Amino acid sequence: MEGYRTIAREKANRVSHPERKLALAKAKDIRLLLLDVDGVLTNGSLLYTGNSEESKAFNTQDGFGLRLLQEAGLDVGVITARKSEVVARRASELKMRFIYQGIPNKNEAFKDILKVSGLRPFEIAYMGDDWLDLILLQQVGLAVAPANAVREVKEIAHFIAERMGGEGAVRDACDLILESQNLTEALLQKYRNR
Repeated sequence: MEGYRTIAREKANRVSHPERKLALAKAKDIRLLLLDVDGVLTNGSLLYTGNSEESKAFNTQDGFGLRLLQEAGLDVGVITARKSEVVARRASELKMRFIYQGIPNKNEAFKDILKVSGLRPFEIAYMGDDWLDLILLQQVGLAVAPANAVREVKEIAHFIAERMGGEGAVRDACDLILESQNLTEALLQKYRNR
């Protein structure tokens, strides 16, 4: 019985064909992918050591997907309400152009990014999982949610990743953007020929 439930859950999380076509169409113009951190780049768990240091786990496939977007000429960044040295380190490792931490009003960071980048909202994708992300998801050209996003986020998302935050959801979004812009095969060939 549990096997049937698992299949049903997986099927419910998949993007149907018409929805995928719409997401691919919206992803064609994307020049920048912005991400929330907790629940998107991570699984949302907050781990503290006895010394009150924070620890987070990041998915390497997510990181590689972000690097592929950068190789293709797209920018990436994070906007998060929390502030963390671990996030600063990961963002630096991934050479993110936009790193906004400790920003409770994400719309302020978004306005700044629009001004600095010269991009228009339809050229930006944002991936978020909770209510703090709604303001941006409603403005961007491609609104993306991980499989673990809350219902209100999923209702307005153009694309819901098959995987959860911290478990490959960001890679799903990267793959969608690359596919929409016909960049996947050239990148894949590059890695086949190394």
